[in-house]
Amino acid sequence: MEIKIGVKHSPREIVLDTDESATELAARIDESIRAESLLTFTDNKGRKVLVPAPALSYVELGSESARRVGFGAI
Repeated sequence: MEIKIGVKHSPREIVLDTDESATELAARIDESIRAESLLTFTDNKGRKVLVPAPALSYVELGSESARRVGFGAI
């Protein structure tokens, strides 16, 4: 799933792919915002992204379906 993270006072967004489900991510994000703690994301390559919850502008969770490869309509 693709995640886009907007950070306050930053013109660029952070984009990463992860295997976590949308419900798990939404629960972790909600908990972190309520506690005003550090939010940690890990992508498919093992890269970690740490964002302080108060600095979050938005988090966009993509669809959980796998991407199709090829030119034919299946």
